[in-house]
Amino acid sequence: MREITLSKAVNEAIAEEMRRDETIFLLGEDVAEAGTPFKVLSGLVEEFGTERVIDTPISEPGFTGIAVGAALTGSRPIVDLMFGDFLFLIMDQLCNQAAKAYYMSGGKLNVPMVLRTNLGATRRSAAQHSQSLHALVAHIPGLKVALPSSAYEAKGLMKAAIRDNNPVVIFEDKLMYQDKAPVPEEEYLIPFGEANVKREGRDITLIGTSSMVQVAEAAAEILAKEGIEAEVIDPRTIVPLDEETLLRSVKKTSRAIVIDEGHQSYGITGEIASRLNEKAFYHLDAPVVRMGAMDVPVPFSPALEDLTVPTVEKVTTMARRLVAGEMIHAA
Repeated sequence: MREITLSKAVNEAIAEEMRRDETIFLLGEDVAEAGTPFKVLSGLVEEFGTERVIDTPISEPGFTGIAVGAALTGSRPIVDLMFGDFLFLIMDQLCNQAAKAYYMSGGKLNVPMVLRTNLGATRRSAAQHSQSLHALVAHIPGLKVALPSSAYEAKGLMKAAIRDNNPVVIFEDKLMYQDKAPVPEEEYLIPFGEANVKREGRDITLIGTSSMVQVAEAAAEILAKEGIEAEVIDPRTIVPLDEETLLRSVKKTSRAIVIDEGHQSYGITGEIASRLNEKAFYHLDAPVVRMGAMDVPVPFSPALEDLTVPTVEKVTTMARRLVAGEMIHAA
């Protein structure tokens, strides 16, 4: 099977869907001529023209509001939000309008809109361009939230999101755009709410999201050499969340670590850990451990920034302690 970058996978997914459905259009800052600052959308304007790949003014609330209106009236817009940090600018359009239209209309109005944006620190982009804010929108009923961990997931989830009749937010990790993975040339979609067991194991479950799936896999490789078999699971989507697969794994291994690049407090790690503690309590040999980013603004300093997010070394150390039966106390 061919290997392509995550960037290419996203580009292919959008192009294929735009060829299939003329109601799909793309809008955002620098999406046409520049192909976004990360060059993910390069070439689309040449094929589809400026009426379907639209460079917008620097007004996130304005062009997101336009997309919501277009979705309500028969189009299927894809909104490109240059940085996930800019979510704060569009919370009314996304969370008060797009997320609630179906419910408030008694099911008569759909908002088939995709918002694609990014997350992730350690790119030296400082506190206002390095946040991982997926927990923010996962908190809002009416929004679906996807976190692709490789090029394969990025393409399959994007195609599924575009065909969904509900608003979907997709977060891509900024540092993963050039990462390659096997991606089929034939069409495929990844259904929302179906986690992927990346590695089978018996001793501990490592649940990672987005780039933290790679961290979990690398930790599992190290642990395997020490005789500790870690099961690695990628939820793929956090709304809907595949609880069944996560619970099945934790009931088998009796221990779990949840790893996410969002801030630890009030975040995804806490939500998943709470569900596992509630629903698999009598199968656990230790409380489920959360490993998220430090509760600090993301530093610009490389020496400080690298300390704020979970690492392979940190996950490996924590897994050893859990398997050894140590008591883990929250920081």
